[in-house]
This record gives sequence, structure tokens and C-alpha cells, in this order.
Amino acid sequence: MNDRPAPPARRRVTHRGRVLRTERLTPHMIRVVLGGDGLAEFRADEWTDHYVKLLFPAPGAVYPEPFDMAAIRETLPRDQWPRTRTYTVRAWDAAARELTIDFVHHGTSGIAGPWADAARPGDELLFMGPGGAYRPDPEADWHLLAGDESALPAIAAALEALPDEAPAHVLVEVEGPDEEQKLHSPGDARIVWLHRGGRPVGEALVEAVTALEFPEGRAHVFVHGEAHAVKELRRLLRIDRGLTREQLSISGYWRLGKDEDGWQSSKREWNQRIEEEQEGAAPAGD
Repeated sequence: MNDRPAPPARRRVTHRGRVLRTERLTPHMIRVVLGGDGLAEFRADEWTDHYVKLLFPAPGAVYPEPFDMAAIRETLPRDQWPRTRTYTVRAWDAAARELTIDFVHHGTSGIAGPWADAARPGDELLFMGPGGAYRPDPEADWHLLAGDESALPAIAAALEALPDEAPAHVLVEVEGPDEEQKLHSPGDARIVWLHRGGRPVGEALVEAVTALEFPEGRAHVFVHGEAHAVKELRRLLRIDRGLTREQLSISGYWRLGKDEDGWQSSKREWNQRIEEEQEGAAPAGD
């Protein structure tokens, strides 16, 4: 869940990106760079966790042109609506009009990963957004950035936006050393790669955050990843460490055993239940 206030709603503009190039960053991470005139109205220069809703046509569905998501929802049955998948904006170059998105790819399972694996220059992708709510606070004394592969694009973007010499502890859980990436930052970032090695997702991350010796001063924290692990980390940070909501951007990007459709349909109820369980035990006065 995200403890930061929700940003004002943006107008639901549908953008049409054209694949310019692709790159396999690691065995399970594919970078796709989109461009073209269909990005003329796109903006993503406020937050480091900007995200977009990618739209994948339902099998056999035919959509009118120009594409209008609102009209589709009004006129077509739900099973013909485009399937949406949420992805972080890894980078946005407004001058070049290039949007970079990194996809976790696990073979033929899912929708977005296989699409990225098969994407070639000239292919088109429709999407809505961006949303977002987090950027490293330049007034914070130090920063904590923690997550699994799903949070890595946002963590990398946040690192690049840190103030010069800003202290940061960075904990990233991936399957193994082949999944590590080169990360860059003007800040004083101490980056630790946690290798899952077949262990349950999030276990190594929870252990590492729990064991971290917190520096003195006010922290600004970004923790995202698998929902069960994030639940444990939220309890640790809010209750055990006594951090306030304003110090946290924390959310379950995905949930083990659920695709995005299943997770999004239950996410609000999941978050509400966790808040009820944990907020009563959180420190008073925030």
C-alpha cells in the first residue's frame, strides 16, 4: 500500500507509443524504448515512481479508431475490454520524446513480459497515464530504497534523482547475480544485492531491512514489491521503527499467486485490512 496522499487525478489520455528499440538487460529483464508522435501529450517529469497502464487487446476484440477507452467500456462487454498491466516509467526523455519501460520476463507466462520479448521496432503499444506519488525528499537526512525486481526501475530512477552526496541504503532482491544491474546515483548510495537463490520471494528483503542499522536523522523510505513481504516491512517500519506515514512510500506492486487482474480486484480490501491491523499499533502522534 502507499502511505503517501494520492496525487490529483489526471485526465485519462490514451497514448500510442511505437517501439524504437529493445535491449535484454539481464536474463529476466527486457528494456523497451517507445517513441513517436503518439507521445506528444505524454509527461513524466514530476515523480520517480511514475507508472503507466499498458493496454493489451483482448483476444479477438476489434476496437474503433481513434481508440477511446471510455467508449469501449460503455459499448463492449467486459471480456472484450483491453487487459491492463501497470509498469513503472524507467526514464522519460522529453526532448527526444522517448519513454523507457523495463519488463520482468518469465517465459511464456503473463501478458506484458511475452509482449516485450517479442517486441520489434515499429510495433505499437497503447497506454494510459502517468500516475505517481514519490520522489526522494531533498530535505531528508538519509534514504532507504528497498524492493524486488518489480521495484527495480523505480529504485533506479530514484537513485538518479538523489541530491548530491545524499546518504542512501539500497536493498534489492533478485533471483541471482545474473540479475544485477549497474545503478548510478549522485548520492552516497550503498547498494546491496540480495540473491534469492530459490528462497521465497521477499524473505531475503525482509531480513535485510530488519537487520539494517538505521542512521540518525529523518529517513525517507521507498519500499515496494511482493504484497506479503511489503506487509511485513510496513509493520517493521511503522511500528518497530516508528516512522510516520509522511516518511513512507510503501506498496505491494504484486501478490504471489495472483495476476494483476486478481490482485487489483482485491488490493483495496487487502490494504484496508492491513491498515486496520497495524495502524492501531503504530506510534501515536503522527
